[in-house]
Amino acid sequence: MKRRGFSWILSSFFFLNVFLTLSSCSSEPSKKPLPPPIPVVVARVIQKALPVQVRAIGNVQAYSSVTVKSRVPGQIMRVYFKEGDDVKKGTLLFTIDPRPYEAALKQAEANLQRDRALVKQAEANLERDIAQEKNARVEAERYKMLFEKGVVSRQQYDKFRTDWEAWVATVNADRAAKANAEAAVAADLAAVENARLLLSYCSIYSPLDGRTGSLLLQEGNLIKENDASLVVINQITPIYVAFSVPEQNLGEIQRHLVIGKLRVQAILPNGQGPPEEGLITFIDNTVDSATGTIKMKGTFDNRGKRLWPGQFVNVVLTLTIEPNVMVVPSPAIQTGQQGQFVFVVKPDLTVEMRPVVIGRMVEQEAVVQRGLNMDEKVVIDGHLRLSPGARVEIKSPGPLSSPEK
Repeated sequence: MKRRGFSWILSSFFFLNVFLTLSSCSSEPSKKPLPPPIPVVVARVIQKALPVQVRAIGNVQAYSSVTVKSRVPGQIMRVYFKEGDDVKKGTLLFTIDPRPYEAALKQAEANLQRDRALVKQAEANLERDIAQEKNARVEAERYKMLFEKGVVSRQQYDKFRTDWEAWVATVNADRAAKANAEAAVAADLAAVENARLLLSYCSIYSPLDGRTGSLLLQEGNLIKENDASLVVINQITPIYVAFSVPEQNLGEIQRHLVIGKLRVQAILPNGQGPPEEGLITFIDNTVDSATGTIKMKGTFDNRGKRLWPGQFVNVVLTLTIEPNVMVVPSPAIQTGQQGQFVFVVKPDLTVEMRPVVIGRMVEQEAVVQRGLNMDEKVVIDGHLRLSPGARVEIKSPGPLSSPEK
């Protein structure tokens, strides 16, 4: 009985000791583990030369465009090209049935020969009658002297004087006939030239170097004068790219044009190779009041024929190169309620939210006017989980420009 009571006392003492030990352990303050660092990609703030550019959407236009039409009516006898062919200036394109115009030319030439013969006949008549008139004048003068001496009668003198006057009138008529014949020859010459010109129109040549479009009329069709378009030819080497820029940029563009020629790039959509290079060759004389923009054109050699009329391209007009500007990759720039900012990685691998003033964007780089110093590291990827003072871990760089490990 005494041993059983002693065992109960020992058990009570043991449980009390365990309870006190657990209570003392639970009263110690708990320690939370530190959060893991946030993985980010960073880049350094660098200084470099950067172009001052104006960007726009441009439309490619043919350097020259000609709609070929027939200048004479007739039937298309032959087509000498295929749709989409490149043709040179002076290349034969079409033949119109020349037979009616050949006949008209022969008739005009025959009329010319006839009237030239009439001119020669009129000249012969004139020479003959001039001789007769000269002889009649001599006789009239001789009979005048004899009449004054009383050798012949007035009647005889009047007869020779009248004959001379008749020959004078005949000579005048011969001169008029010769002039009429010469006028007829001149008209015939004009008719021959016109017939030759119409005959030459039966052969239609390319007026420029270019590429042919769709053939609008096939062989065998009958056409009227200037009635139908046969084909459209576009000159694409060189070629224009037309685009519009805000009127606020006009003054700066004109200032740089005074210094020298301005280069312009045409960037094809979907990264179709390197950009095409050209020069600004036209600025419109009026600002579009509806849009507040002014139209410009750049001329491109287009030797590779990558630019095509009607195509849309991205246009980059470079005004000048600005040296020693501070830049960061554009993904580093964030926008908050207070404006634009970046996350700067400090030496202890914590981040600081820094407000910045950005001047302009050039491709994937931003020009920093205020807020950053050279060689500081800014976060370009991994912003979503960041907050001021957060610890970061710098990961391998991505494909962005100027990254820093």
